[in-house]
Amino acid sequence: MVKVKANKGTTLEVKKTLNKVFINNEEVIADILSFSENKFHVLYQNQSYAVTANEIDHETKTCTLTLNGKKMKLELVDDYAELLEKMGMAVGSTKKFNELKAPMPGLVLRVLVKEGDVVKKGDGLLILEAMKMENILKSMGEGTVKKLHIAEKDTVDKGQLLISF
Repeated sequence: MVKVKANKGTTLEVKKTLNKVFINNEEVIADILSFSENKFHVLYQNQSYAVTANEIDHETKTCTLTLNGKKMKLELVDDYAELLEKMGMAVGSTKKFNELKAPMPGLVLRVLVKEGDVVKKGDGLLILEAMKMENILKSMGEGTVKKLHIAEKDTVDKGQLLISF
């Protein structure tokens, strides 16, 4: 099951079985006709919908649709994303980009950057092992690595300063 947040408001629980789709535990019966890779016509509960998938961002699990001429933004929240959010690693959870702090306690397995490196949004900075999972901490924007406050094999606490930019 996944949750779909529409326009940062309504949240729908979506579950797919082998042949059926359920939204909020109700089976959805719809006819869908695909015109192209991103344009569809949907007939649902005797209503017609023209749907265009405008933008799909797999990294942030968001997409922008046009539904009968109205734009809407959807965000997919699966079990993994909910777990990351609970651990303080949700996308956009870093408020300042001049530093990277540990989102949880763990062990630094690898440092992927060195002082002076220029990074872009989404670049891997380090790999932190926590709860037997390897987590790649990524850059939240563009910047230059000013100082590394950790090294490989260091154990870190939640909130500990890892990298200054």
